[in-house]
Amino acid sequence: MNLATVTQLQQSHHVIKEFKYALQPVVHGYANRTLHIQLDTNNMTIKPVDQKMKDTFTGGKGFCLWLLWNAISKDVKWNDNQNELVIAGGPIGGITAYPGSGKCTVVTLSPLTKSIIDSNGGGYFGPLLKFSGFDALEIQGKAKEDVVILIDGDTGTVKIEAAPLDEVNTHLLSKQLTDLYGGDTDKGRRAISVLSAGQAAEHIPMCGLNISYWDPRRQEIRIKQAARGGVGTVLRDKHIKAIVVKYSEAGGDSNGVANMDLIRAAGKRINKEIADFDASQNDMRHYGTPYLIEIMNRFNILPVQNFRFGSDPEASKINGEVWKSMFDFRGPDGCWYGCSLQCAHGVPHYHLQSGPYKGEAVFVDGPEYESLGALGSNLGIFDPPAMLELCFYCDTYGIDTISVGNSIAFAFECYEKGILDKQKTGGLELTWGNAPVAFELLHQMARGEGFGVTVGQGVRAMKALFIEKYGADPQMLQDMGMEIKGLEISEYISRESLAQQGGYSMATKGPQHDEAWLIFMDMVHKQLPTFEAKAEALHYFPIWRTWFSLHGLCKLIWNDIIPVSNKTAKEPAKIPEHVENYCWLFEGLTGKKTSPEDLMWQSEKVYNFQRLFSARMGYGTRQHDYPPYRLIGPATVEEYENLTERYDTQLREVIGINPEGKSIQEKIFLTRQYREAQYEKLMDAVYLRRGWNKDGVPTQETLKRLGIDMPEALAVSAAHGG
Repeated sequence: MNLATVTQLQQSHHVIKEFKYALQPVVHGYANRTLHIQLDTNNMTIKPVDQKMKDTFTGGKGFCLWLLWNAISKDVKWNDNQNELVIAGGPIGGITAYPGSGKCTVVTLSPLTKSIIDSNGGGYFGPLLKFSGFDALEIQGKAKEDVVILIDGDTGTVKIEAAPLDEVNTHLLSKQLTDLYGGDTDKGRRAISVLSAGQAAEHIPMCGLNISYWDPRRQEIRIKQAARGGVGTVLRDKHIKAIVVKYSEAGGDSNGVANMDLIRAAGKRINKEIADFDASQNDMRHYGTPYLIEIMNRFNILPVQNFRFGSDPEASKINGEVWKSMFDFRGPDGCWYGCSLQCAHGVPHYHLQSGPYKGEAVFVDGPEYESLGALGSNLGIFDPPAMLELCFYCDTYGIDTISVGNSIAFAFECYEKGILDKQKTGGLELTWGNAPVAFELLHQMARGEGFGVTVGQGVRAMKALFIEKYGADPQMLQDMGMEIKGLEISEYISRESLAQQGGYSMATKGPQHDEAWLIFMDMVHKQLPTFEAKAEALHYFPIWRTWFSLHGLCKLIWNDIIPVSNKTAKEPAKIPEHVENYCWLFEGLTGKKTSPEDLMWQSEKVYNFQRLFSARMGYGTRQHDYPPYRLIGPATVEEYENLTERYDTQLREVIGINPEGKSIQEKIFLTRQYREAQYEKLMDAVYLRRGWNKDGVPTQETLKRLGIDMPEALAVSAAHGG
């Protein structure tokens, strides 16, 4: 393949607009400025971040939501010029004394859900953006030609450059731009982070953003993903090939902290725990997240064949041991400086089997558990090379592995049920375990042709199409289509955890596990026996987990390492010692005395504001909080028969109905009646605990209590009976 050289790129990258700004240090975690780029006019402006904005929205996702709220009206659609792509790290993000501090969050109107979406990713972009001078970046409008945006924090320059010769697919584009702006030294390349989406983002709504960083030990461009909800599709709709940030002097004191000793104390404690306990707990340094495959399979939580089943004897073929033997351990695996958990693994020298790069040897980041669940067990594919193929092409094309895995699985089941056939799929045989067909669907999405583009529209769009075009049964498709709010469900089966059903379904952006993961608390450990207990968990954990996205932090550090003190903790699921660490981090950063309640207060404001924002855009209400029935209980005969003893016992002992003499269909109906009624009761309990009305919208009293009672916010609440 003939790629443009650095010299050719330099010659072709003519500057459309250049903007100079004053360099200034970060103070107590804040750059105290945001950057707005209007691509229609190529105008660039700096906005101040005042104390009220910090006190109300903290940073990260909070800043993103507030900037977007002020930028768009309620009638804006995702592909209107008015829609923005907003990106921010957070005040704690970028420190090097505490692991997992390199995240950023992206917020926009989603082409997949049509509502507000947020997606977070690791890598260097968030910290380097802040150190370059900006707490957040908001991009509005559409360029007239493909462009690269360069934010150069070394020189205080922002450039919009034409990019006619640059590749689009991430594995090539990231290398081109890292070499172009970083030169040929490790220091120069480590100063660069490229944010991009691949060519599939030009054709389908489920594409995410890839965030690059340079790995000097392996001499490789590595990537992490902010994958969910179509944020990459918005990037390409704006005719942006990449956003590049450059900052060469990142160090341990770049955050301008008030008390470094307190931050070091938190870091010393967690780093010792990782060193002492990681190997005997989850061994993230050697397995990464694939260690979960074995656990989920054992507890019947692993999605198999479009979430119909929860385990498969072949799951051992893609479990953590398999990947441990393939991962490259030549150097540290952190995706930001100072991360001792080292879980960002990858497989080197994989030779591609298909597509435009067939035969080439590539480095494949991951695979992560979610990708293995979505593209492996959920499709009935238990072949490690196939996993690497699918993960690589999803990454370079920019496709979200969760959404595409669930979408292909839905199409496979529709094919099995006769809704689809080879004539309708363009000759593709959509059968379980058919890896070559899965490859081809991805390549079609990237090319913008064939049945792959239909699958790439997502489960919600396919349901509507198959009902209208092929006369499919709407109830059946609703039951088996694994999406809520238009976002495909992340890879855990919640059938036996009412709390997790609520965690998925009542999440404002859609069913992503980063908001609430309560399956083990609820199903395994039986710690949430009442509706009130479940509602309390569905108040605390989504709010607490939101806090990480305000600050640019990874959640794995909080609960994938368990300290000795947890054995005697009153509420061990909260990992109170680690919550204390985060209090130390924020206090050390700002100089303000900080309690766990202070952290929750920061997060509760933003959590409720996002729900209100979604309601303002026509979503965020009770009617959007219902899951497909397969998430709640057995939707088909084969699902019931797979666990007949379990469901019959529940009919007899929980529901109080004797299953003897009843047909499977009757038992499914009776189980469904009971479980759906339970879910309705859960919704009422959760809404009450969160301070929302019966329609699932924050009340005016809640808005006033939280200090987010702006006139327009109160009007939205009032319009929904708040």
